[in-house]
Amino acid sequence: MSKIAVIYWSGTGNTEAMAQAIAEGAGAELFEVSSFSGSVNDYDKIAFGCPSMGAEELEESEFAPFYDNVESELKGKKVAIFGSYGWGDGEWLRTWADRINENGSVLFKEGLAINEAPDDDGIAQCKKFGEEFAKF
Repeated sequence: MSKIAVIYWSGTGNTEAMAQAIAEGAGAELFEVSSFSGSVNDYDKIAFGCPSMGAEELEESEFAPFYDNVESELKGKKVAIFGSYGWGDGEWLRTWADRINENGSVLFKEGLAINEAPDDDGIAQCKKFGEEFAKF
C-alpha cells in the first residue's frame, strides 16, 4: 500500500477543506505546510494544495519557499496538485502543472481547482480526486 501525504497552505480555509476531503479519500496523512517536518522521500505519493494568490501565483511566504526546497526530491514521484481560487481561470494551477512536468515528476490528472469555498459537490469531487490518486 502506498504511503501518501497531503501537504497544503490555506489562507481562508477553502484549500484546507479541499485538503481534508482529498486526504480522507486517499487515506493519506494530512499536513499544513508549516507543520510538515518530515521528508517528502518518506512518501510514495504527495498531493500539494495551495490557493491562487496575487497574480495567479503560489502563496509566497510559506508555500512557495517550501515547494522550492522539496522540488528536486520530487523527480519520478507521483504528485497531485489542488487549490481554490477566487478570480482568474486557474492559470496558477496550469503553470504549476507545467513546472511539475518539467521537473520529471509524474503528475496526476491536471490538478483540481475549485472556485471559492467547496460546496457539497466540491467536497465530493475532492474525495473522488483523493480516491483516484490513491489508485494512480
